[in-house]
Formats: sequence, structure tokens, C-alpha cells
Amino acid sequence: MTETVHQTTPDSPTADLADELRESAKAGQHATGQALRKFRDAIDEAIPGSVQPLRNKIVEAALELADDLISAQYKFNRSLLKTADRALSKGDTDH
Repeated sequence: MTETVHQTTPDSPTADLADELRESAKAGQHATGQALRKFRDAIDEAIPGSVQPLRNKIVEAALELADDLISAQYKFNRSLLKTADRALSKGDTDH
């Protein structure tokens, strides 16, 4: 079975969408980092240093959650881009 590879030019709708998705992913990662810092600061204020192991466990869980969310966003963006590419490629062959 052969697979057709579609080349996209920098001005193509697919390339534009890819750029937008990349920017969206970067913005999501930045927002996640800010949210984690805010969360860590809230934990530091709410839980005294005497229970450091609990604080560490909560922050570790938040980091794992953020990692999972970023991974899910990345997979979603890739899927969206592939779907858009197929739709745009199909539209090109229909005309």
C-alpha cells in the first residue's frame, strides 16, 4: 500500500493551521507553567514546612497532571492538523 505525501507551501492553509497550532501549544505550555507556579505558591502558603513530604507529594501530583494535560493537548493538535490536512487535500482534488 502506498501513501501519498502532501507537500505544503508556506502560504498553504495547512501550513497556516500548523503554525497556529504550534503557537497554541506554546501558549498552553506557558499557561500551564504559570498555573503550576501559582499552585505551588498556594500550597507553600497553605501547608506548613513541617509537613514537607505532603507538600512534595501534592506538587508532584500537580506536575504529573500538567504533563498529562500538555501531552493530551499535543496529541489533540496533531490529530486536528492531520484531519484538516486530509480535508484540505480532499478539497484540492475535488476542484
